[in-house]
Amino acid sequence: MATYTIIGGDQKEYGSVTADDLRKWIADGRLNAQSLAKEENDTEWRPLSAFPEFADALGVSSAPPPPLTAPIAGAGGGRDAALQLVKGPVIGLKVTAILGLFLVAVGLVVNILMLSGVHIGPQQIYDPQMQKLFNSLGGGLGIIQDIIGGIVGVIVLIGAAKMQKLQSYQFALTASIVAMVPCISPCCVFGLPFGIWALVVLNKPEVKSQFT
Repeated sequence: MATYTIIGGDQKEYGSVTADDLRKWIADGRLNAQSLAKEENDTEWRPLSAFPEFADALGVSSAPPPPLTAPIAGAGGGRDAALQLVKGPVIGLKVTAILGLFLVAVGLVVNILMLSGVHIGPQQIYDPQMQKLFNSLGGGLGIIQDIIGGIVGVIVLIGAAKMQKLQSYQFALTASIVAMVPCISPCCVFGLPFGIWALVVLNKPEVKSQFT
């Protein structure tokens, strides 16, 4: 059975769909003789009026088609397809965030101990004053870094959850970018590849159009 791809009133592509689907949309007034389409394996777009198989259906409705702003049941690139595409990067971002938050928790414990005077650091520091300065600087700055890292980890985790539900496109995009940035990424080893993967998927038209 031949399948087709069409350009809706919002100038987005919808497909692959069957001839019966197109006849129904013509009858519903969603497509007309000027709507562009191409059959599977075709390289050029043609108006529906150029397809003999739709000549009878085009006599039913000639009204201008309203924008196809929502996914059409049975058409490729719908919400289910978008949910499948984001599944992989969502898992990656969640792993990045959870590992990052775990490292933050460990870092907080270490830095608090350093501020409390516990000897943590290079064993060659024998001067008590130098050790105290090392602990103060390392512990204080470390706690600030841990707080920032915790906030970033939460942002990435929430962004992944939003992406999983195809909600808040800008938040999901921000979380993906943050996951890639060295020094502030929750876990740089995983953050860079998973962040790039998420950005690639988020910029796919068939995914971006499904966000609410």
